[in-house]
Amino acid sequence: MGAPEVLLGVDIGGTATAAGLVAPDGTVLADLVVPTHRDGPGTAVRTIEALIEALLERAAREGWRVAGLGVGAPGVVDARGGRVGPHAPHVPELAGLALGPAFAARFGLPTYLDNDVNALALAEWMFGAGRGASSLALLAPGTGFGAAVVVDGRLVRGAAGFGGEFGHAPVKFDGRPCWCGGRGCLAVYASGRGVAEAARARAAAGEGAGLLAAAGGAAQAITAPVVFAAAEAGDPVAGAIVDEACRALGAGIATLVNGLNPEVVIVTGGVAAAYARLEAQVRRAAAAHAFAEALAATRLVIVPGDKRRAVRGPAALVLYERGGGRP
Repeated sequence: MGAPEVLLGVDIGGTATAAGLVAPDGTVLADLVVPTHRDGPGTAVRTIEALIEALLERAAREGWRVAGLGVGAPGVVDARGGRVGPHAPHVPELAGLALGPAFAARFGLPTYLDNDVNALALAEWMFGAGRGASSLALLAPGTGFGAAVVVDGRLVRGAAGFGGEFGHAPVKFDGRPCWCGGRGCLAVYASGRGVAEAARARAAAGEGAGLLAAAGGAAQAITAPVVFAAAEAGDPVAGAIVDEACRALGAGIATLVNGLNPEVVIVTGGVAAAYARLEAQVRRAAAAHAFAEALAATRLVIVPGDKRRAVRGPAALVLYERGGGRP
């Protein structure tokens, strides 16, 4: 009998990077999570390589055969060329780097690179809430707002790697400017950054005394968790901001339901736990915009984000690229 096969997955984040050894059924066998820039600014590649080396050593000790390396990176990615796009949010030193070919040459493994949320969608499709579905859409509100789509068993990447970027679909045509250069994007209203910035603006205008107090008196200390907690406690300004976020998220879900008619819509990411407590409100907002029959045929699942489980995404990417679909 040959050595058990495992997959090595790396999920690169602006704050932390996770890497793990994953069985073909999605079971995480070993994982490591460290600050992406633990050695200082501009050191993400060094961090990633150290994590890969540590896990290859672990696999060797356990007698596991590493069948491939998957890497999920922030921003638009040229998956075919294994290259990070010209903009890598929060990890600027990765911009333009051909990480796929570089890691393949260094570690001697088949290596696949894609956007981190695309990889996450593959993991949910293969191992998680979308298992058994032929189509799903995933929304990932965190600091920013990622999204990805699987249709008829194929990941939708688009002509230039922008496929599935529904976090930057407009939900308000005369809305606030978005950091992507657009206006009124879903991200501006429903991401952690968007919620925090809206609250800080209200505080700066003298309308958020309760929020300021909750943040210790400093506007820059107002974060999305502070806003959601204040809203739950009854603060009216925070409540209005959270209500706007839920309505925006519901409109985004309706866009997916009406445009793609997926079997499953998954909401995950760093802010998902807050939305899980507001699921009824989000569902009402979606119902206000979606075709009723299409929404009824769609399973909506809110899955709080988990950095350690995120390594399943790049592992699923290896299986997808190697076999063209589910294992």
